[in-house]
Amino acid sequence: MENKIPDKIIIYQLFPRLFGNGNTNCVPWGTIDENGCGKFNDIDDKALSSINSFGISHIWLTGVIRHATGTAYKDPNLQASHPQILKGLAGSPYAIKDYYDVDPDLAVRVDKRMEEFENLVSRIHKYGFKILLDFVPNHVSRDYRSIKKPAHLKDLGEND
Repeated sequence: MENKIPDKIIIYQLFPRLFGNGNTNCVPWGTIDENGCGKFNDIDDKALSSINSFGISHIWLTGVIRHATGTAYKDPNLQASHPQILKGLAGSPYAIKDYYDVDPDLAVRVDKRMEEFENLVSRIHKYGFKILLDFVPNHVSRDYRSIKKPAHLKDLGEND
């Protein structure tokens, strides 16, 4: 797959939790089970081929970094955030909970979420796109705690 390199930079913003979500009957303030959630795997060759036909040069991925969410998982490190700090049950992608992790809601297999994200990056690059990863460096959740940071680094706010 070769990208038709445009004469100028053309950026396509892609919000995975919405992009691949086929649920058209969303419930206000509904759960992830009620409203669904797009997955990294939904951004497949068919989708990327279609985006490629627009002459896009860059894909801007939004909401990929793990952020505060109302979704709880069996893994004790992936518990739901307190409802009083959330913007809706899906949470704001700018309330980062771990800068070294990706959003488990976007994975088919939560325990393989980073592998699924890395596969997405490979698929995107296969089409010749450059990737922009959206984040705001000082926007963290009140319950920030990294579970994926390198062992030699202190956690954000650890000495506060």
